[in-house]
Amino acid sequence: MRRVIVIAVAGLSLAGCSSFSLDSFKPTPPPIQVQLDSAPPGADAVTSLGPGCKTPCQVSVPAPDAGFSVTFNLPKFEPATVAVRVIRNPGDFATPASTTVDPSPVFAELKPAGPPPKVHKAMRPKKPKKPKAAPAAAEGSPFPEPNAAPPAAAPPPATR
Repeated sequence: MRRVIVIAVAGLSLAGCSSFSLDSFKPTPPPIQVQLDSAPPGADAVTSLGPGCKTPCQVSVPAPDAGFSVTFNLPKFEPATVAVRVIRNPGDFATPASTTVDPSPVFAELKPAGPPPKVHKAMRPKKPKKPKAAPAAAEGSPFPEPNAAPPAAAPPPATR
């Protein structure tokens, strides 16, 4: 019985070790400082990671594994979005690891918004016209019957 208890305790202790990871000892990467600028200045710049500011400015973002984007908005100007790449240099024994962004600084040239499009009033669909009943042909009407044969050609007038 003693062997069964020892084997059970050893099995549980090994199971706990299998979930142990050395990744928990790695330090979290420091945040990245990103310089944001626009022409004209004063645009609201918001990163896809969350932080934002009014240009020209600098924001601190957590170092992402992949790239991110920055959207610039300014009244009376078309919005612009700039993709940003994150470049990681792992470093070696002589140099520490580093993370940079491309482009740096992140710059957007905002174009003036054109005049708003003209709004046309919604056109009501036209109702189909109902065919009118043909009035009875009156005696001596100047108009011929629609299904009648065409009149015979009259001789040309005589000339002198």
